[in-house]
Amino acid sequence: MTAADDPALVSRSVVSEPVDALWTDRLPGVFHWLTRLGADVEDSDAVRLDKAILALVSSLIAVMSFAWILIYLGIGLPRSAAIPFIYQLCVVASLVGFATTKRIEMTRTILLALMLVLPFALQWSLGGFANGSAVAAWAGIAPILAYLFGARSRVSLAAFVLLVAISAMFESKFAGGAPKIGDDIRAALFAMNLAGPTFAAFLALLYFTAERDRNRAALALQHQLLRAEQDRSERLLLNILPAAIADQLRNGVATIAEFQPDVTVLFADIVGFTHRGGTLEAHALVELLNEVFSAFDDLTEAAGLEKIKTIGDAYMVVGGLPTPRVDHLAAVLELALAILNAASEISSSFAEPVQLRIGIDTGPVVAGVIGRRKFSYDVWGDTVNTASRMEAHGLAGRVHVTERVWSSARQEFEFESRGVVEIKGKGMMRTFLLVGSQS
Repeated sequence: MTAADDPALVSRSVVSEPVDALWTDRLPGVFHWLTRLGADVEDSDAVRLDKAILALVSSLIAVMSFAWILIYLGIGLPRSAAIPFIYQLCVVASLVGFATTKRIEMTRTILLALMLVLPFALQWSLGGFANGSAVAAWAGIAPILAYLFGARSRVSLAAFVLLVAISAMFESKFAGGAPKIGDDIRAALFAMNLAGPTFAAFLALLYFTAERDRNRAALALQHQLLRAEQDRSERLLLNILPAAIADQLRNGVATIAEFQPDVTVLFADIVGFTHRGGTLEAHALVELLNEVFSAFDDLTEAAGLEKIKTIGDAYMVVGGLPTPRVDHLAAVLELALAILNAASEISSSFAEPVQLRIGIDTGPVVAGVIGRRKFSYDVWGDTVNTASRMEAHGLAGRVHVTERVWSSARQEFEFESRGVVEIKGKGMMRTFLLVGSQS
């Protein structure tokens, strides 16, 4: 069994989740709760991912800012400590509103603006780049998140560059009123201001890529399942219709009908099937038909002929449809002999021998597809009726053919004359029994 045959095999054939995705699954529970904050059942995967990153990163920065608040309060800079505290309050208020409204646009704009502006405000309050330990580096997260969100990332980046330029232009002025901060504390803050934004940005990118890969894996699975379902549907369609006819239906042809002036029709029927049906159990009866007709299917396909249908214990094959072929008569006669041999071999598996009556005629037919919900490809015409009559008036274990079959194939096959036989609905007809191939 292949993956195309079994959806379970398809799902197992998809590459397992990336390591990063598994890593994010091991985050503390509060982080998973934050990623679901503001989620709506109608959100697309992209919107759901944007909401998760926004809530996760903004909350993470708010939690990390406690360290800066405590440090600034500890060195006697309450005004500077108030700035990250204001950010914390705004994050909490924004996320509460976000969880209520489920709308990301306003929340995203507010939080990105705060992430961009407040670090520079904090740096200016501390006396510029040097005395502020480059705390404005935190603002660099805003353009990165804006890019991930697809939310005016160029504007955010331009604003960041502008604020850096302003800070550089007025560095000496800010430094003139700089508060006194010890070298050890300033060095520690430098380390925190370099590591903190890097960690936050890395986490955002890690979560983004992990969820993106997870979504891609899910899409790949859905695609493979769809392909498997399409393949099964294709096989089912080809079990019902010839490939050429199925192609016409897929191309939008509404009515499929054609006249073929020269084809060969074969009917095969199991002798004594009605009696078997009365003596065999249902399972055994179906098993018999399945084994017999499966063997016939294999032979028909190998011969390049078209099985039209089974009717009870009758089996119908046409040569020269839907694609014309010049050797259709010879191919059908060879198939008839092969079917008889197959029936003899199958007989060894059952208590009673499997004998067939086979009837063949050649000539013009009309073929087409009927039905709207359940399609059926069928053939009609005097040739079909006559082939059926040949089978019904035939002999067990023999191939009964019309005079026009004999006339067309007598150079290649050996026949035995049956004389003139009265055929129901046709009157007196000269018919023949196929003996074998001349070769």
